This record gives sequence, C-alpha cells and structure tokens, in this order.
Amino acid sequence: MGARINLKRPHFGYACLFLLVTVFAGAQSVPQTPDTTQGNPPAQQPASGTAQTPAPQTPPGKPNAGQPPQPVGQDTKKEATKGTSNDRLFFTLPNFLTLENAGQVPPLTSGQKFKVVLRSSFDYVQYPWYAFLAGISQASDSEEGYGQGAEGYGKRFGAAFADGTMENFMTGAVLPSLLHQDPRFFQSGKGSFWHRTGYAMSRIVVTRGDSGHQQFNASEVFGSAISAGIATYSYHPREDRNVGNAVSVWGSQIGYDTLTFVIKEFWPDIRRKIRKKKALDKVEP
Repeated sequence: MGARINLKRPHFGYACLFLLVTVFAGAQSVPQTPDTTQGNPPAQQPASGTAQTPAPQTPPGKPNAGQPPQPVGQDTKKEATKGTSNDRLFFTLPNFLTLENAGQVPPLTSGQKFKVVLRSSFDYVQYPWYAFLAGISQASDSEEGYGQGAEGYGKRFGAAFADGTMENFMTGAVLPSLLHQDPRFFQSGKGSFWHRTGYAMSRIVVTRGDSGHQQFNASEVFGSAISAGIATYSYHPREDRNVGNAVSVWGSQIGYDTLTFVIKEFWPDIRRKIRKKKALDKVEP
C-alpha cells in the first residue's frame, strides 16, 4: 500500500506527479510480457513457449558478460512464497503489498497483514516523506488552525503521519482481517496500456478475497472513509471538523489510491526500462 496522504490537505501536486509518470509508462507503445527477473535486466527475452534465444537488440560483440544467467521467475517465486515483496516505487516508497505474476498464492494471515502494514508505515522513507508534505502544507498555510512556526509545522507533520498510518492500517490490515479480504495488489502485466490501466483502476472497488474469489473492495472503500472520518473529527483543526470536509478527504484518498494502483501496475515496466538503459550504457564503449 505505500504512503497515504490526504490530497485535500497537502494538495493535488502529487496526483499530477503520478499522472505524469503514468503517461511516461503509457508512452511505451508495445506492451511487454513482464520480466519476472527482479535482478539485473537480461539482454534477451524468451518468446512465449520457445527456448531462450538472444534478442536482436543485443549489441553485437557486447553480450552481457559478467552477468550469469538467472532462473526466470526466481525472485518472483520467492516473493509469492512469502506472500509479500521487497519492492519500492521509484526505488524509494515501500511497495511491499504488490506482487508480480503471482497467480494463485496462499492468503495472508491476519498477523501477516498487520506485520507488513506496520513494516511499510514506519519505514525509514516515510519520515522525510511526511516531513516534505508538512512543509508544503506549512508553505501554503493549509489548515490555518495549526498556525505557523515550529509549532504549526510540528502539528502538520504529526497529522500527516497519523493520516497516512491510520489509512494504511484500516485499508491494509484491520478491515482486510475482519472481512477476510486480500490487501495485496496483483499486477496484471498483460494486454494493452488501456486494458492494464482499466484493470488497475478497477482494483479500487474490486479485490481478491482470502477465498481467492473476486469481491467488492469494502476494505479500501470503507477503510478510507473510516480513517478520513476519524482524522477529521479528532486531531485536525476544529474549524475543519464537518461532514463536507470528511467526504472531500475521503474522495481525495480514493483518487490518490486509484492513481497509486495504476503506478503499481506500470512500475515494473518503468523499472525494467531504467535498468535496461543502465545495462546498455555499461556495455557501450
């Protein structure tokens, strides 16, 4: 699930950032079959149902020397076995509840759901992330009731951290445990750009149950609503405590999460492109 923010509180700039990245991913006009190797990018891709052969793109006389062949899907299988991943969006933000090419995997236990959300919510990256969001809120004087100065910044930082952590637990651990739903995002990796985008966006209302069947994503829809309501009526400024604000924050969270699902769907493609470019740069004279 990654870091959560209320777009109404520190703004829509991050939505624009994620949209730009999505457009960049969509610029890859030819859909690719996911590369299940999480390590060094291979210079050759096996065609479906055929033996591995060198791809024509491989620079002549410049094979991937020094890079021993790795079993296809080795890292993905390890991730599927333990049920979570060690991936990070943009090599930074925790993306531990996303699986690539996982197929049918055992459901997470309640303990596993809480453990992975705890791990991602208090990851070392989250602290500067929320500090950055609090700085933007401070600069724009969002939620004026917090005031300015060090005290105002401290309140904004605490509120941003609490908002994100609460939604993470509600949508990724508490309701998924109570409703027996799977909080993981299962990347499709197949079909056209628009097909994959539609699949990713649909995950906001459709999820996999612990039974393996598709279900209405009550954990996401109601979990974000509960967290928005608790935050609005507890530690946010008194003048902002109203139904309209809570509903607006809820809608912002749903919108942000939808964008995040789209990024999660295309992130492996972006990651492979980056690593492939680095590999080609190394072999070029």
